[in-house]
Amino acid sequence: MPHELPTVVPELGWHCLHLFYRVEHSQWQLLNTAERGAAKVGFSALVQEVRAMESTQLLTLSVVTPKADLGFMLITPDLQSANRIEKQLSASLGADVLTPVYSYLSLTEESEYATTDAEYAKTLENEQKLAVGSPEFEQGMKSFHERMAKYRHERVYPSLPDWPVVCFYNMSKRRGEQRNWYALGHDERRRLMAGHAAVGRRFAGKIKQLITGSAGLDDAEWGVTLFAHDTFQIKKIVYEMRFDEVSAVYADFGEFFIGLQLPLDELFRRLQL
Repeated sequence: MPHELPTVVPELGWHCLHLFYRVEHSQWQLLNTAERGAAKVGFSALVQEVRAMESTQLLTLSVVTPKADLGFMLITPDLQSANRIEKQLSASLGADVLTPVYSYLSLTEESEYATTDAEYAKTLENEQKLAVGSPEFEQGMKSFHERMAKYRHERVYPSLPDWPVVCFYNMSKRRGEQRNWYALGHDERRRLMAGHAAVGRRFAGKIKQLITGSAGLDDAEWGVTLFAHDTFQIKKIVYEMRFDEVSAVYADFGEFFIGLQLPLDELFRRLQL
């Protein structure tokens, strides 16, 4: 009987794993028709099994460029589960059929720069001219607390949308001699991030964004996943963000991957399996 391993569940957040593979068609062609059919049935069963797991989400992507053929985005609390699922997915279509070309591990997280109670209270007092303690002020603070609770929950325990276009890239803040994000005071970083967030809010309803933290977990400091209905909005938000000081002065970006969420039958056809 196998020994039951302890779970590895973070104090806050869920593990997020992006996986990208190249399909080795020469290896696939070595399988006979029955073996190929069985491999696809097994792959489909694995995907459905993972999707049925508690607090676990798995997206299947056809990658648009030859950087990769097949992509997965996995969110699950337990690192043991994430590791096991990654190994199963890698072997799911047969020996040497899937070659890993890129992967990224991160954690869902809260924003370090979310608006505080004190900041919003000043907004109500100074901009909306509400007297502290008045019914209108208290109602404003109550609504703020409800919005922030929803915002934090969506960041830390997200529900991934089924929007067709998915973009993933990693990024880090610069730590050079001339520009060092981490040498800035917290108030200055908060001010800069407020402007950065304002750009993102202009794309509400057009882009859904998930920022996951990866300091100490992978090569960069954050993973960024964008969901959209068309590539124009992806291009537009990334371009407009480049003019914001946070990106223009302090950010370094990794490689970009664009994938399409597809049902499994179409995914097999798209990958010519």
